[in-house]
Amino acid sequence: MEIKNLKKAAKRIKQAVEKGEKILLYGDADLDGVCATIILEETIKSLGGKVTAVYFPDRETEGYGISKRGLEFLKPFSPGLLISLDLGISSFEELELAEKLGFETIVIDHHRVLEKLPKAKIIVDPFQKGDKYPFKKFSTTGLVYKLAEAIFESDFPEVLKRNFLELTALATLADTMPREGENEIFIAEGLSSIENSWRPGLAGLFKINFFNKNSSLEQKVFRIISVLNVRDVENNLPASYRLLTASSKKEIEELIEKLLEKAKVKREKLNQILEEIEKRIGEEKIIFEGSEEWDFSLISPLASILSQKFKRPTFIFKKMKEESQGTVRTPEGVDSLALMKKCKDILISFGGHPQASGFRIKNENLEKFKNCLISNLKK
Repeated sequence: MEIKNLKKAAKRIKQAVEKGEKILLYGDADLDGVCATIILEETIKSLGGKVTAVYFPDRETEGYGISKRGLEFLKPFSPGLLISLDLGISSFEELELAEKLGFETIVIDHHRVLEKLPKAKIIVDPFQKGDKYPFKKFSTTGLVYKLAEAIFESDFPEVLKRNFLELTALATLADTMPREGENEIFIAEGLSSIENSWRPGLAGLFKINFFNKNSSLEQKVFRIISVLNVRDVENNLPASYRLLTASSKKEIEELIEKLLEKAKVKREKLNQILEEIEKRIGEEKIIFEGSEEWDFSLISPLASILSQKFKRPTFIFKKMKEESQGTVRTPEGVDSLALMKKCKDILISFGGHPQASGFRIKNENLEKFKNCLISNLKK
């Protein structure tokens, strides 16, 4: 049994390489999207192909998913094969626009399919109708690792396989995917060689002495994930992508130093905001907090920490001029997507996983959204 459309996607990518078509990768800027993009880019290069352009959207200004700004950036490269990674399953309008611009599209995503599928030539998502593969809870990087297996077939170079497993383990842990089924294998195999990775950026992180004494390998990996999650963008490329694809020792050392400093500042800000929010938390069934002042990169960790500590559905958002962009974390047993679906008319967009999702909303509707969530949670 195979993941639906995986072989079809592998065949189409190989065909694009053979014909010398333009291939464009559009990845989410989180660690899962970045690792998935790197694996696919390096797979294509290993086949003798070339990736024409790589794009990662700025979630704060472009929202979640494929954006019109991103397509505008990629427009000069049309026609070509546009592959979205860790996003796209809810980008209905944008995928139609991509087709109008002359792109053929492949969507590789692990987020839940909401009500219908977008218009794309090939969709790889274990949650789509008709996918009979027994295991569903992959990270997108896990899906792309399996795509690389389908592309290479019996010719998967051992050194590449081992390195891709390291990235897959990293992404699976970073995206808090359940440690079961194939994910367990990815984590075990990836972590077995990660400390001695031949990827210079990853090896460089293990060489820096920023771990607590007696840290286990997993604790070290989570510390590395926290550094790779620090927001630092240059030429539309997040720091994690730049570091994990870098080969210059000097560049790697400078970037790690910069990220460690930013991580320290981020931790201080995070603790300060947590203290403020905790003072305001009352008896309400949800935590619903936002501000214009908060750095967007703090939204997800704030939601995760508060949801775990208070065991309540937590909605944390960054307020912008007219809209707010938010992250949701819910305790086991509360499906954030089902909850937001009941309030979908108030939202611009929403999507993700049952326990970890996101939303966009007009500021004028924030109070209405909060009331809708509370009333539906009581039912």
